[in-house]
Amino acid sequence: MTQLTADKASQIITEALSYARTEGYPPMVVAVVDAAGQIKAFLREDGATALRFDIAMGKAAAAAGMSCSSRALTEMQSKIPVFFATLASSTPGHFIPQTGAVLVKNSDGTILGAVGASGGTGDEDEAICIAGINAVGYVHG
Repeated sequence: MTQLTADKASQIITEALSYARTEGYPPMVVAVVDAAGQIKAFLREDGATALRFDIAMGKAAAAAGMSCSSRALTEMQSKIPVFFATLASSTPGHFIPQTGAVLVKNSDGTILGAVGASGGTGDEDEAICIAGINAVGYVHG
């Protein structure tokens, strides 16, 4: 499959949130974007705090836009901060280079989109994204 469907995006979210509940993480928001960084699906759990959707969306869009995980973006940002500040200011709300988003790839490595989460630590956010992607048979990156 060469595109991420709304159905698969919703399944990723369901699996990601199921993992979050199993692990006892705080209420989460998960956003799934396509390869162009456009929203496919999202869900805000009851009790998730303000701005969580914006953060999850910004992480996912940044990962899709730069074709790498937001963890990698976090690391790159320290080396070229001016470039990242420019990106953040030119894409208001859609570029948050903080750990918590990963790419969605098919089995041949084609990038289909990205999943971003917010509500826990960056590591927790990233873990639920990976769990959701793996559960539906895609590959994370």
